[in-house]
Amino acid sequence: MAGSRLEKLGTVFSRVRDLMQSRVIKPEAKPVWYDVYQASPPKMDPLYVKPCSHRLRTKKETVPEIFYSEDEIRARFYEQYGTGPRVLDLSKPYFVSTCQRFVEKYEELRSKCELKESSLFEETGKALLAEGVILRKRGALPVPAESRNPVLELKLIDMLAEQQSVQET
Repeated sequence: MAGSRLEKLGTVFSRVRDLMQSRVIKPEAKPVWYDVYQASPPKMDPLYVKPCSHRLRTKKETVPEIFYSEDEIRARFYEQYGTGPRVLDLSKPYFVSTCQRFVEKYEELRSKCELKESSLFEETGKALLAEGVILRKRGALPVPAESRNPVLELKLIDMLAEQQSVQET
């Protein structure tokens, strides 16, 4: 009997085909899609696959946290200096961030001399400054206005005035 079959056995096409062969469904009452499916069937029959359940495992598996020694240095760097003066440029394959430079220099200084962690951190900052990498501490005041280039300030004022006059007209 057709009503006793489970939906998981066979495809819809095979069940309709069998019903038509046993004359339960008359040829005039066949579904609209039947001829199309029969003319171009899929390469692989869509079959129901029972999902595999692992009920035997009752112990919850946890992944241990992984910390490297560089992670502590990076955390302290970001705490003290923030993200740095430049953004990360991921379009360049060999781009080295300011934080990565700091970690490399820190490891280099650690291997050369024996200093305490706090003094080693400061020495690394000084060594990078000597190489031309400027590190600004978080919350540090910006450069004072009198040390700025006055020509640049005049150009900005002129550009702002010109933009406002264009908007008024």
